[in-house]
Amino acid sequence: MKILVLNAGSSTQKSCLYELNDAVPDSPLSPLWKATVDWSHHQEFAKIKVETASGEQLEEELQTNSRPDVIAYMLDTLWQGKTQVIANIDEINVVGHRVVHGGEKYRDATIITPEVKEAIKNLCVLAPAHNPANLQGIEAIEKLLPIIPQVAVFDTAFHSQLPLAAAVYPIPYYLFEQGIRRYGFHGISHEYCAKKTAQLLNRDLASLRLITCHLGNGCSLAAIRNGHSIDTTMGFTPLEGLMMGTRSGSVDPGILIHLLRQQEINVNKLDEILNRESGLKGISGLSGDMREIMIAIEKGNLRAKLAFDIFVHSLCRNIGAMLASLGGLDALIFTGGIGENSQDVRALVCEAFEFINVKIDRDKNAKSPVDCDISLANAKVRVLIVHTEEDWQIATECWKLMRVMKSEFGQA
Repeated sequence: MKILVLNAGSSTQKSCLYELNDAVPDSPLSPLWKATVDWSHHQEFAKIKVETASGEQLEEELQTNSRPDVIAYMLDTLWQGKTQVIANIDEINVVGHRVVHGGEKYRDATIITPEVKEAIKNLCVLAPAHNPANLQGIEAIEKLLPIIPQVAVFDTAFHSQLPLAAAVYPIPYYLFEQGIRRYGFHGISHEYCAKKTAQLLNRDLASLRLITCHLGNGCSLAAIRNGHSIDTTMGFTPLEGLMMGTRSGSVDPGILIHLLRQQEINVNKLDEILNRESGLKGISGLSGDMREIMIAIEKGNLRAKLAFDIFVHSLCRNIGAMLASLGGLDALIFTGGIGENSQDVRALVCEAFEFINVKIDRDKNAKSPVDCDISLANAKVRVLIVHTEEDWQIATECWKLMRVMKSEFGQA
């Protein structure tokens, strides 16, 4: 079965083609073909990079803001030119999409129908930086592959079993009845990392209490028990929780009321402040990229140092909250661009939790080895760095759903 995965972000597009047949292996397969599109470097220009399993590469830059046009151009490289890996487009059996917000209704990987598309569209108001991009990817595939099944894999699905005490906000209950609740995000990544951790520790996932730290431009934590998310830091939208690259995370809501009362601040400006002008970028005045923050710290930039210190404080504070929800901890997992690569963030966080017997091998930590336990042998709580594989997780969800459908219709 050839599975095409589209993982759309607000300014990026990642795509992979996997071939997965009789069973899902313990470790992720390498994709036959993978492509990335990045619109963040230059306005109205898309930078495309394509690689194949055989080592062929292609890098180009297109002058366009049209995501559907870029997706169509990118997919042409699957069956044309030096990065060709299939003879024609009809070899693709299913297309899987990461969809950030699935609301209350969609709790599993789901075949995309007109009804599902409409739901994704209606939820754009809750994930305006992501759901529209996810929808554009779906519609682009509809034009290219009109009869191929498409599957939505929702970032919110893994958190769908949050207990009510964690899901319901302390505001009038009728608002909860209207769908205002904690949904949680990065669920595809949190679920993959939890499963990978159990495999690396040779433990049954159901026996583990885990805190997974997805730290990238967007950041969130999940408290996982019995294989399920029971608490998480992102909420009704991906804005809540940890300090992030350009997002504020949680702030006193009274600040927002205060700002809205100022004549020069309207809702759109407030959204711009909280989502794109805050976090590491807002405090440092430089960038939302942790790598640039660390370079600035080395040069003596005090605001960059303050941004880093706030980030670590926010992370430790929220890990403490997840720890309380779990009532103990077996493993702490770091993933994402910052989680996998910042030895300083990991070292300071682990130092803060030495009181629960978190102890890391500093030499191992300095090397940032992925899919590895970096704890000392006598540590009670294991600390792991896991390379998140969202695309692979999406592919396996598609494979499982298609197998179920074939079985139900007597085709397997």
